[in-house]
Amino acid sequence: MNRYACALARTYRRTMKPTNISDPGYFHKVVDCQWACPAHTPVPEYIRLIAAGRYSDAYLINWRSNVFPGILGRTCDRPCEPACRRGRVESEPVAICRLKRVAADYKDDISARLPQPAKRRNGKRIALVGAGPASLTVARDLAPLGYSCVMFDQDTQAGGMMRTQIPKFRLPSAVIDEECGYILGLGVEFVGGKRIDSLTALLAEGYDAVFVGCGAPRGRDLDIPGRKEAAQNIHIGIDWLASVSFGHISTIGKRVIVLGGGNTAMDCCRSSRRLGGEDVKVVVRSGFEEMKASAWEKEDAMHEGIPIFNYLVPKEFTHANGRLTGVVFEQVTAQYDAQGRRRLAPSGAPDQHFPCDDVLIAVGQENAFPWIERDIGIAFDGAGMPKVDPATMGSTHPQVFFGGDAAFGPKNIIWAVAHGHEAAVSIDKLCNGEDVHDRPAPAVSVISQKMGIHEWSYDNEIALDRRYRVPLRDKVVALADIKAEVELGYDGALALAEAGRCLNCDVQTVFTTSLCIECDACVDICPMDCITFTANGDETELRGRLKAPATNLTQDLYVSDALKTGRIMAKDEDVCLHCGLCAERCPTGAWDMRKYLIETTHAGRPCPQPAQSAA
Repeated sequence: MNRYACALARTYRRTMKPTNISDPGYFHKVVDCQWACPAHTPVPEYIRLIAAGRYSDAYLINWRSNVFPGILGRTCDRPCEPACRRGRVESEPVAICRLKRVAADYKDDISARLPQPAKRRNGKRIALVGAGPASLTVARDLAPLGYSCVMFDQDTQAGGMMRTQIPKFRLPSAVIDEECGYILGLGVEFVGGKRIDSLTALLAEGYDAVFVGCGAPRGRDLDIPGRKEAAQNIHIGIDWLASVSFGHISTIGKRVIVLGGGNTAMDCCRSSRRLGGEDVKVVVRSGFEEMKASAWEKEDAMHEGIPIFNYLVPKEFTHANGRLTGVVFEQVTAQYDAQGRRRLAPSGAPDQHFPCDDVLIAVGQENAFPWIERDIGIAFDGAGMPKVDPATMGSTHPQVFFGGDAAFGPKNIIWAVAHGHEAAVSIDKLCNGEDVHDRPAPAVSVISQKMGIHEWSYDNEIALDRRYRVPLRDKVVALADIKAEVELGYDGALALAEAGRCLNCDVQTVFTTSLCIECDACVDICPMDCITFTANGDETELRGRLKAPATNLTQDLYVSDALKTGRIMAKDEDVCLHCGLCAERCPTGAWDMRKYLIETTHAGRPCPQPAQSAA
């Protein structure tokens, strides 16, 4: 082989291969919001339904994937929103979470459209420990298939942490009752007020599988001087919130310090303001940006007049005559080593003393499994957590599965739902003698949205509107009643306007090489300069010489087969607005706009054939 041929061969080996758009995962990754959602809710699909006023249909799309649209529409940690494509063209993403609530608030009676209790049982019995979102999701998926699901909880009502740890001014009881009721109405047996004290004893009752979804029920304490002497006025945050939820606590001192920087701390401080706290402070050992609380939770707390003090570490609880008088703090600074690891070092500034009447400790939660015997085949790690397969949610005991906070420590509701779906698939396979590691493929359809030469079945106009704020109850009124919901939600007009900000990133640009005449009209019309016709090459080199260099390596390049001139079409999926202008301008129909819908397969649901291939 001569030198030229060798060079040509090396170049060929380095060039990018044509993109396989028939791979279900390819376009799924482009739908950033759905990709980021642990339950893979088809976000653009339900937003379009909301824009069309089809609230019940939008609710049911949510219900199938995330189970609790009304609850999550108020409380979700919103992993979808930082991923939202809108955030690449302006500062704020689409209000995906609050639009979910719109579907729940304005839907009709959807009871008749939900699964009905199984007419015949399949003879399999499933025990669910805890009645939180993970266990409820497992029951939702399995009960309609004929499984006898028995759910145990130490509380007398289902809901778990959704009911006990989220204040009513964020999540009204009626919403919890409704969405838990949909699941219990499937024939699930709920045994409230029942604490499980032995997993060995539970397995001995003959259950075919056990799902552990008991959450992370123990709040961390602070063992510093004065803790025991002032114990009467020092409370563990999650326990205190539960007591408030059940009406056991209705007042607090006028001066309150909340220790911790997570969402529980934000719930504690805001609840304190409604129970008589006039001077409520949040004190955090980290910086403001490093706080674990969601940005909007911090914003809500500060809106209600609650200051947040950062880089202060509690050293001592001061007390007099058996009563708490305040907290002494050491001021620290953040220092980083060569690997970027942070340590907090004393600043040298004098200690600070904050007087107070009560302290709420919200510095984290821990799992506690004293009721799981260590000799029944369940392995635990050094931190006391069960060893759980993240794909199947199975433990080292073939009949025992975990989910939610009980599996991997404190997270949030949407992760608990995702765990529940996967555990239900595993339990269904286990009970049918199948391999639990054989996971079902998703259902995928890719359908052209063309209705005419320049007309699509979706609104592809790019709205220039900024994010619409959710109306709030008057602050004076809200702070006077701990059960008065603060956020009032979007009305129909605001919902329509906010829905219009969605860029329809599930409507994909699909390119047909054989139809392209290389006129470059699509290149000229693209507002984001994301289409380039060029020679093929190594991905790193190719990304750098596109019309607009593709710097986000988490999004792929869409690369075509070689065209007649030897060039390839390369499209940066990262910045595409899915506006359809390339397809409108193309004189040969080489570009098409096709709606990509992926639905994660749940327990007992065979994967239907795709309506149309993407390729």
